Parts: sequence; C-alpha cells; structure tokens
Amino acid sequence: MTRSAPPPGKRPAVASEITDPADLPARERLGHYVVNIALGGLIGLGLALPYERRVPLFGWLVSRLVAPLAGYNRRIRDNLALVSPEMSAAEVRRMQRAVTDNVGRTLIEIYSGPEFKARLSDTPIEGPGLEALDAACAAGRPVVLVSGHFGNYEAFHAKVAARHGEVGAIYRPLNNIYFNRHYVAAMESIAKPLFPRGRRGMAQMVRFLRAGNIVAMLSDQHFDSGAPLRFFDQPAMTATSAAEMALKYKAEILPIYGIRQPDGLSFRIVVEAPLPHTSAEEMSQRLNDSLESMTRAHPEQWFWVHRRWKRRRSQQPAQAGR
Repeated sequence: MTRSAPPPGKRPAVASEITDPADLPARERLGHYVVNIALGGLIGLGLALPYERRVPLFGWLVSRLVAPLAGYNRRIRDNLALVSPEMSAAEVRRMQRAVTDNVGRTLIEIYSGPEFKARLSDTPIEGPGLEALDAACAAGRPVVLVSGHFGNYEAFHAKVAARHGEVGAIYRPLNNIYFNRHYVAAMESIAKPLFPRGRRGMAQMVRFLRAGNIVAMLSDQHFDSGAPLRFFDQPAMTATSAAEMALKYKAEILPIYGIRQPDGLSFRIVVEAPLPHTSAEEMSQRLNDSLESMTRAHPEQWFWVHRRWKRRRSQQPAQAGR
C-alpha cells in the first residue's frame, strides 16, 4: 500500500535501498538524470503558470502525450474489458482520456503544495464518519484513514492535517532517485510525516499510530501475499494491513475520499462511517466495497492503470514444458 502513485511513465521501485545515484551503474544513472531533467523541467514550466491554467494543462499533457507512450491507455482498456465488457469503444476512449487527465492534474497539484492547500482551505470535510474522526482525535485514540488512488488522495490528507495536525503516511520510493528526492519533498509540503515502504518505514508508522496519531493508507493495489478478496466482482489480491493495524491497536478505521468536482480544480472531502472491528479480511472487503462504490459513482477518477487483477502464480494456467 502506498500513499501516492508514481509520476507519469515512472514505475515505482520495489523496496529499493539505493538512495545515492553514485551506487547505480553509469548508464542507468545517466538515464535517471535525463528523465529527471525532462520531467522536472516540464513541472518547473508548469509551476510558472497560474494555478488555474497549469492544472488543466498537465491533465492535457498526460492524457494526450504521456499516457499513450507509457502504456496507460492499454492497461485502462484491458481493465475495463475485464470488469465492464459491455462498455462501448467510444466510452472506453473517453475513459482513457478522463482517467489520465485526472492523473496529470493530481501530479501538478502535488507539486503545487502551498497553493493546493490554500485552495482547499474553504473546502469542508463532510460525511457520516466525521464525528467519529473528531471524537477519536479529541480522545487521543489512533485513527487509520483508508482510501485509494482516487480523485486526488492528497486533498483529504491536506484537509485532515489542517484540522487535526500531523497525518502519517507510507510511500513507495520511485526508481528514479533524482526525481524521488523532489517528489517526496513535494508530498511533504502537503502533509507529513512520510515513511518509506519497507520494514523500517512500517515500524516507524506503527510507532506513530500507537502514540494516538492518524495514519493514511491507500489499499487499492495488487498485493501478492494479500487476501483473495473481491473488487468489481473479480478476485483481487488485497493487502489487509490497514485492518490488521486497526484491530491490533484499537484504532478507528474510516474510508475517506477527495472527490474531484466538475470544474476540475475543487474537491469534496468525504469521510465514510467507521468500519466495525470484525476480522481483517472482512474489514478489508468492506474497504474494497467502499472504493468500488465510489468508483462506480465517479469511474473516471480511479487510477485504472493499476494491474489490480493479477493472478497468483498458483492460479496461472499450466505452461507446456519439455
């Protein structure tokens, strides 16, 4: 589970411990540097524009230029064919543009931290779980907020942090070390602390939670060693970490979303009712159901680029061999 999706075209690292570019092979280091200069320069140019222009511009750039090159459109098409085979070709094309437009907008909003937060200042937090969130924070009890790569997940992070102080989150470092440095700094400008994925980062986040704080987690990616639950009526290996933490540390666990509004710039922040503490798998299925319901209401706002419905090795068809 990560806090943030990678920037367009960049694959997340898999528990990489490399933090110094000098530790990379020279050719790979050069490639990282060139990509960082290109993407960083593009972001820098975007930040020079007024907020109302840069956000839709990045949506357009990612949906028209980056998505086809990065293979995003193909993955969106494949996922939609799996869960909505009745969808027309025209609607699939619309979804490809809309989903990747949201990705581009989200990326530049993350880099627009202070302005992004300022625009959220008048946005209320609403929903049936708000009272439970406030009560837990007032009593110093730990809280686990769970969402997905939907709308702009940093919108709810920023609003809850403004209301209740620090909100911890775990993130997955990017392969590109140069890009990762300023990407993490951009996320920290919205809310912190951040904990890098891995044993050490998870241990730090657990200590933070146990102290009576809030942590935010995104639980919508394929997880090899997760539970075989359902998402859009398909088997989906799902991490149960959020539910396990809530059970172990007696934390309130609430689904939460930052829903992009029709103007493309503003949001609704919705906290759903807290989940009853039952079993980790049942609670995790409820989280899947919550995200599915939200995605059905706003299908273009979920990150359909994820390889969400991978099969486990044991489920793969047998391969002919010698």
